[in-house]
Amino acid sequence: MAKLSVKDVDLKDKRVLMRVDFNVSLDKTTGEITDDTRIRAALPTIKYILDKGASLILMSHLGRPKGKVVPQLKMDKVATRLSELLGRKVKKLNACIGEEVKKEVDKLKPGEVILLENTRFYKEETENDPEFAKQLASLGDIFVNDAFGTAHRAHASTVGVASYLPAVAGLLMAKELEILESILTHPDQPFIAILGGAKVSDKIGVLKNLLDKCQKILIGGAMAYTFLRALGVPTGKSLVEEDKINEAKGVMDDAKGKNCEILLPVDHVVAPEAKSGVEVKVVGQSDIPSDWMALDIGPETINQFNQAIDGARTVFWNGPLGYFEIDEFSKGTREVARKLAGVRATVVVGGGDSIAALKKENLVDKMTHVSTGGGASLEFLEGKELPGVAVLKDK
Repeated sequence: MAKLSVKDVDLKDKRVLMRVDFNVSLDKTTGEITDDTRIRAALPTIKYILDKGASLILMSHLGRPKGKVVPQLKMDKVATRLSELLGRKVKKLNACIGEEVKKEVDKLKPGEVILLENTRFYKEETENDPEFAKQLASLGDIFVNDAFGTAHRAHASTVGVASYLPAVAGLLMAKELEILESILTHPDQPFIAILGGAKVSDKIGVLKNLLDKCQKILIGGAMAYTFLRALGVPTGKSLVEEDKINEAKGVMDDAKGKNCEILLPVDHVVAPEAKSGVEVKVVGQSDIPSDWMALDIGPETINQFNQAIDGARTVFWNGPLGYFEIDEFSKGTREVARKLAGVRATVVVGGGDSIAALKKENLVDKMTHVSTGGGASLEFLEGKELPGVAVLKDK
């Protein structure tokens, strides 16, 4: 169901309350922002709203303060960075609700911007407390949600405020929904998915939902070893989710009935432990030594995965294919990222680690779409309705 966007409403002289995802990476020592991608992603919507003659009240969470004020998670540095990127002053307030906030918002003129304090300093935020949501909503005339990365969370600032204000999608949210919807409902065929990362449990719902949409699903990363164990392949000390082995077997059985080919690693890069500088070797699919662990896909698997990518017209990738943070185990992820950068297909990437790998290789701009919400994009492709999307007005 298509949702109304910020382009469908009259914004002139309105006060717009906007949920953004400014949950940026911070340096643990200095507290400085190390990656401002999420701030930049919100700029088109922010500029559009201001150009239409509205004033703007922004709200976001940062980190996991768990309902307490954590000084290093205050939004001051975010406000400074946003001011630099926008080329105009962004006034940062020290609260989200209350008399002081009301006073400052009442003084707002068209074209001016306020950033509220970290919404998660209030325990009422994650509880989706109606009174807290009502006080937030009282600050604006219209609610715009541009935080796709938190759309799978039913919080006061993503869902609750929509009970009190007309709610529409920001430009980023609208783009995310359009692209993900299109690969779910009418992808150019052949459509393949590449799933990696540590846990089968995070991806099992997506796997099941994609079986009758994809021609091939390529599985790498630690999650592959739960699948290999389900086939009776010895996996040494590799990470295996013992309680998901039967489910992995069920997925592979279902795939056969749906003409979806599941590709698992046929060789592995193995080591005694996940550490830089240890002995590393390549072994065949069934040859992982009992006291070693598989930490990356091997060269033959890379070849097979790349051949599958060559034949695709649509690709969805979520999760690295090895322990890519350590150089010795990053080749599989790097090679597949490079392959995706050169393929003539619609390539959609979701998930923080996959995006980190693309950034490392300077390949972000080579993808059709890089989703700002790893968890949200997975839940969407699982077929779940996201709470932060469900509350937006239908077209």
